[in-house]
Amino acid sequence: MSEEITEVLTEDSSVATGEYPEIAQRYKAGEQLTDEELDTIADVAVSVLRSILTHFDAESSPIDEYDGDDGELILDVTAPDLAVLIGRHGRTLESLQVLVSLLVSRKLGFRYPVVVDVEGYKSRRHDKVVSMAHSAASRAVRQHSSVSLPPMNAYERRLVHIALRENDAVETHSEGVDPERRVVIKAL
Repeated sequence: MSEEITEVLTEDSSVATGEYPEIAQRYKAGEQLTDEELDTIADVAVSVLRSILTHFDAESSPIDEYDGDDGELILDVTAPDLAVLIGRHGRTLESLQVLVSLLVSRKLGFRYPVVVDVEGYKSRRHDKVVSMAHSAASRAVRQHSSVSLPPMNAYERRLVHIALRENDAVETHSEGVDPERRVVIKAL
């Protein structure tokens, strides 16, 4: 583990840190950040991600930057043979996301939403989960019963609830305990 990662993980979280106090102050005050400030945030996030990618011999992998629908910065690592960064059911990618977010927040001095993706995995998974939700809702209505989806993480369960909240023919709720927590879709 690099010294920077070790420092952040062992550092006292009650101490306010950050290398960009002016940006942090403006962001926390709700002010509109300039393009230059947003570029600085993106540069910090890419730098942090690259430092982690060195541990996977992928530091030279291209990283596409773009703004998400909710104002977050999305960093998409694009290179062949990076399945190790996604992991089984995206669990490694979730961990990478948490680590990058933590390191970027510490470096900036505030929490800015940064999403890490690999080869567009998250957007493909998003589409698949929404499609699965609509299909299961149709099946529940057709059979006048309940349909349980496979276990999902909190983000994916939220996607299902959001995808079906406008559907008056079904209701959704989550059951179980992580990592086996799942959404149940019930016909009304």
